[in-house]
Amino acid sequence: MLDWLVLTYPYVKAFHVMSVIAWMAALFYLPRLFVYHSERHAGQAEPVASLLIMEDKLMRLIMRPAMIATWLSGLTLVSVPGIVGWDFAWPWVKAAGVLGMTAFHIWCVRETRRLKAGAAKKGRHYRMMNEVPTLLMVAIVSAVIIKF
Repeated sequence: MLDWLVLTYPYVKAFHVMSVIAWMAALFYLPRLFVYHSERHAGQAEPVASLLIMEDKLMRLIMRPAMIATWLSGLTLVSVPGIVGWDFAWPWVKAAGVLGMTAFHIWCVRETRRLKAGAAKKGRHYRMMNEVPTLLMVAIVSAVIIKF
């Protein structure tokens, strides 16, 4: 089993990076859709219906599969002995960042349900929340590249 992991490591790592990019793109875009959705007036039913479809498809077809692929490939990568030095801070910072990103993903799922039910928050709230994945990305990428 170990030989298989060592041989496929570069491929799993490439797949992991691609999955992370897809997940992050969705996490950046979905809250922006929330802003547009929340700022629609009651008389504009059609644009809201279109936004509901966009939000749902983004989450089901891109965001959720990308998150699952990111987690599976990431766990595969850390299972290779000697790759991650858990006595350093960086893997713990990355792990905390990934858990934070997953919590943000769950928040997005809940907000999609709220918006579908007609319970939108103010656009400003969604604009501020749109910065959360950026801050988490900075922490994760810094930890992985700098390896502090």
